[in-house]
Amino acid sequence: MANNESTKVDDVAKKSLEGLMTDYQTTSQGLAQEEADDRLKKYGENTIQAAKKRSEILIFVENFTSMMAILLWASGIIAMFAGMLELGVAIWTVNVINGCFSYWQQHAAQKATDSLKKMLPSYVKVTRNGSVKQIREEELVPGDLFALQAGDSIPADARIFNCSNLQVDESSLTGESVPVDKGDQYQHGDGEFAQNNIVFAGTTVTSGTASGIVFATGMTTEFGRIAQLTQNQKKVMYPLQRELNQLTRQLTLIAVLIGVAFFLLAIFFVHSPIASSFIFALGMIVAFIPEGLLPTVTLSLAQGTQRMAKRHALLKNLNSVETLGETTVICSDKTGTLTQNQMTVNHIWLISKQYEVSGTGYFTNGTVTSAGQSVDIGEEADLKILLQIATLDNDTEVTEGKKDEKSKILGTPTEAALVILSRKAGINSRHENQKFPRIKELPFDSKRKLMSTISKTQTGKPIIYTKGALSSELQICDRILDAGQIRTITDADRQKVLDVNEKYSREGLRSLAFSFREVAGQDPLVGQKIDDYTIKTAETHMVFVGLVTMSDPPRPEIFDAVKKCHRASIRIIMVTGDSPITAKSIATKIGITSDKAQVITGNELDQLSDNDLQKAVKGEVIFARVAPEHKFRIVSMCQKNGEVVASTGDGVNDAPALKRADIGIAMGVTGTDVAKDAADMILTDDNFASIVSAIEEGRTVYSNLQKFLLYILN
Repeated sequence: MANNESTKVDDVAKKSLEGLMTDYQTTSQGLAQEEADDRLKKYGENTIQAAKKRSEILIFVENFTSMMAILLWASGIIAMFAGMLELGVAIWTVNVINGCFSYWQQHAAQKATDSLKKMLPSYVKVTRNGSVKQIREEELVPGDLFALQAGDSIPADARIFNCSNLQVDESSLTGESVPVDKGDQYQHGDGEFAQNNIVFAGTTVTSGTASGIVFATGMTTEFGRIAQLTQNQKKVMYPLQRELNQLTRQLTLIAVLIGVAFFLLAIFFVHSPIASSFIFALGMIVAFIPEGLLPTVTLSLAQGTQRMAKRHALLKNLNSVETLGETTVICSDKTGTLTQNQMTVNHIWLISKQYEVSGTGYFTNGTVTSAGQSVDIGEEADLKILLQIATLDNDTEVTEGKKDEKSKILGTPTEAALVILSRKAGINSRHENQKFPRIKELPFDSKRKLMSTISKTQTGKPIIYTKGALSSELQICDRILDAGQIRTITDADRQKVLDVNEKYSREGLRSLAFSFREVAGQDPLVGQKIDDYTIKTAETHMVFVGLVTMSDPPRPEIFDAVKKCHRASIRIIMVTGDSPITAKSIATKIGITSDKAQVITGNELDQLSDNDLQKAVKGEVIFARVAPEHKFRIVSMCQKNGEVVASTGDGVNDAPALKRADIGIAMGVTGTDVAKDAADMILTDDNFASIVSAIEEGRTVYSNLQKFLLYILN
């Protein structure tokens, strides 16, 4: 059998199905149960192993062994030796109380972090001994054949050998907000994880069904590889730790020099006995040590932590509070952090009229307007037909979540946006489906990039609704709807549609084209059976209606948060797996950068030397189509420039950068466990604005600490 630890994804994607089954010694009947049990023993459970947790005793001891704590232990001994027993005991007592309090705060934060993780078991359907059975995901092994359907989390890396209308949300790996079309034939798109016939652990099926053969499980999956990369990365020392260590060394040196000076003065100028002079010098050394510094720092940080928790920022380590206050650069993910992670319709374009749709997000009240005026849908014939297609040529359901829960989508985000568009326009989808009952569907596939449904009108005549990519729609349309009239489509019409679509693309918007055809009159399908409505016979001679554009809109509060960052001299660098056009569009829209910002893709970044990258991150720059290794490198180069870096993310692809950053910030709602483990701070509301609020708290703590240090050292 092929060693799945060294299997290259591209090799698996290119190999024939027969060859792959031979390599993994499996058949269409699946593995024998005995063989599956043997492989489970050989490869281990299909789980992502958490980084080995450090001993609680070791963590407890660390709170008493920082450089400042060691200085206090030493000063306590010196005080006792100098005959000041009460002072020595008092210093030690302060150190013990401070260490216990610091450990308690750290332990409480970790418990809160652990409570955010999902603990429910997951199951998968596999074929073993020729029959389908349900097993725990942990029991999946290389060579297993398993089935997927909409809503399933993908439990392992697998090669697809059969699928229908399959789309997968790979945002946890790539940062791309739009689901990816999958098929059973090898194709390679842009960037990493772009093999068309491979599905990866940690991603989710948004629509369709599929069967696959597992070739990697647990830590040998791409998800596991990135998790391991994160675990092997050592966390950098917090700026406060570095500064306190430096201050401790300086105070120790000054205290010892003062003690030596007074010892010599006492002997040579006062002519005191050597023993008395030594005791006097020790007293001076103890007097110079600021015993109240460490507990003051701890209490200030603890109070800051509690205030931040009320503002949706959960900190694992007290030192992170001050680090936030010193942050100069935020390397931010896009999807779900700067944006709402909800595809939303914003424009409707018809040949005779254009509309804008207000209201962002699901279940937000909105209106359809033209030239700034609200539109009565009933009086707009062309618009009414387009909305009818969007409603009926749709397989997605959106249910409103309960309090504090997000809306739930059963289907794709793109179709969900159309469902919400219909609701905003006052259309009842259930009523429309009863009025025009569906009699057949021609599912979407990645080759023709279209989806069609056939419904029955109230007169009993079939009507075909189609939506999909503009290039595909124009090929099947020979007529166009213009102000309620159907006429022949001209070359000028086609060019006009292509030009406006290109304009929308430059703005980072995704577009869908719509067409229809009523089967009546001399139509060849009149009188034919429903089985005769095929892709070839139905998707032809269509009437082009128009375009709908959509995007993942920025969070409403992000605009003010970005302005606050700029006023505080904090730069924001967008680092995303999304496309360069979309990334730049969002960055300029919310004010992170100007339209003159440089956009660097992952492939271009690979060609840059460290010196060139260091120069690039000093200016206005956006990184798109990046891999986990790229994010890690970007953070490292910012740190080499002397920046204090905060890095945000929610997917496993973000974890290495979160670990490397001075402060890693993970999303508490959508974040993966790998990201949460790597982070120093978790946002319980996944909101970038909460980072800004936390930085404000951090700067307040930092300012208070500076004032206290000036007070005790003056």
